[in-house]
Amino acid sequence: MTTPMPALYIGHGAPPLLDDPIWSGQLAAWAKNLPRPKAILIVSAHWESAPVSLTASGAPLVYDFGGFAPRYYQMTYETPDTTALAQRVAAMMPSGEPVHQHVSRGLDHGAWVPLKIMYPEADIPVLQMSLPTDDPHRLMKLGERLRPLREEGVLIIGSGFLTHGLPFLKEFRIEAAAPGWSVDFDLWAADALARGDVDTLSAYRSKAPGMPYAHPTVEHYTPLFVTLGAATTADEPGIQVIDGYWMGLSKRSLQVA
Repeated sequence: MTTPMPALYIGHGAPPLLDDPIWSGQLAAWAKNLPRPKAILIVSAHWESAPVSLTASGAPLVYDFGGFAPRYYQMTYETPDTTALAQRVAAMMPSGEPVHQHVSRGLDHGAWVPLKIMYPEADIPVLQMSLPTDDPHRLMKLGERLRPLREEGVLIIGSGFLTHGLPFLKEFRIEAAAPGWSVDFDLWAADALARGDVDTLSAYRSKAPGMPYAHPTVEHYTPLFVTLGAATTADEPGIQVIDGYWMGLSKRSLQVA
């Protein structure tokens, strides 16, 4: 490749995202405008596990959600073999940080729901990596180690949700108005991202308005730091490709070079 693949941070939504023409249309258009990846490495909010762990090639999807229509539990997303990519990723990790290769775990909904929209043909190998920590600096280092994959045509994706205060939502409608804490955190993050201010983004627990309501747990925010670490220059502002709200939560998503 003459230029590296970008790295992305995306909001992934629950399975009903698949039926939302607006957001799904935005994701599909975004993917269409990207160079075609040779493979995808995705880190999802829904798999926190240390040491770094990798999904098994060809394993069934993980339906890690409840209370939705039966058809969501029958969906599939069968992608090509990822053995070579898994071996490449394992070789990139320091000798003191072993990688666990799962033998049966497949993609969870933080991976397969958005990818089913972005790459519906399922003809690109997809490997999922666990989030081994919630420390922004360690996740930045992880992304930095993965950065060379971009030169090899691999699309690196951090999949989360820029605000995720589910316990504090009062309406569960796609078009519901965003609560103040969601708007405040979203605008704060948008400003810091526009300035490439990684230090501020990392200090979200003390600096971000809307906390802890925006993130009572932080796993939907922290994949951002894998993406920023994989950037050629972490403090170079990326492109905020998608903004707005879904069920009141920020779907702001980022592309870095």
